[in-house]
Parts: sequence; structure tokens; C-alpha cells
Amino acid sequence: MRMTPQRQLVLDAVRELEHATPEQICHHVRRTAPTVNITTVYRTLDLMERLGLVRHTHLGHGAPSYSVEDHEHVHLVCHRCGDVDEVPCETLSGLVEQLRRDRGFHLDATHVALHGVCAGCATTPDKPGEPT
Repeated sequence: MRMTPQRQLVLDAVRELEHATPEQICHHVRRTAPTVNITTVYRTLDLMERLGLVRHTHLGHGAPSYSVEDHEHVHLVCHRCGDVDEVPCETLSGLVEQLRRDRGFHLDATHVALHGVCAGCATTPDKPGEPT
């Protein structure tokens, strides 16, 4: 595969934005190349993921978030405020080993999003209709 100018712009956007949806990437690319459309961005991200240049993670119910392949950490996603925090992959080392030992399952802890409630929201009383 050759690196077209559009592909390079998409890869540069993923690197610069660190975590971004295809729509955010498209908006970033359009600052330089206004004719690039969302279909081109999706196709480019799909190709780059197959080539191992980028990866995606589902941080919520919306579009996936893309980052470069070597951007490794665990995402902590708050159900209430939507905040996303990061912790080192080693935080899950005990779970990784237990799953391997007990189930023969090899967890890729560099590509994980855990959902819960952040410290700030945990100290705030629940509001009716909000997830806990």
C-alpha cells in the first residue's frame, strides 16, 4: 500500500489527537484538505487498523475512538460524567495472569476500556435516572 496524502493526513490526525472518533479525525483533516470526506476517513482507518498502524477502542455507546498502535494504557470511563482517565496496563496484570491460568485466555490489556463511576461522581448522590 502506498501512503497517499489523504492517508498521511488521517494518520497525522490520529497521532495529534491521541484519542479521536472518525468524525473528529475528519474535522481535523478538513482543516488542511477540505475535500476529504468521512467515507475516506473510515476506509483509511480500517486499512490502517488492518496494517497495525492504529487501533480502536469503544469508550462509550458512540463511535469508536482511534489511537496509534503503540498508545497503550487502560481507559477508565465514567458512566455519569463521561470522563475518561488512563492507568498503566500493568494495573491489570493480576487479572491477565488469572485469566491465562484459569481459562487459557490471553487478554490484550493494552486495548481495554473499563466502565464505572469516577471518584468525583462516586461522592455525589445519585440523581434519578442516572446509571450507578
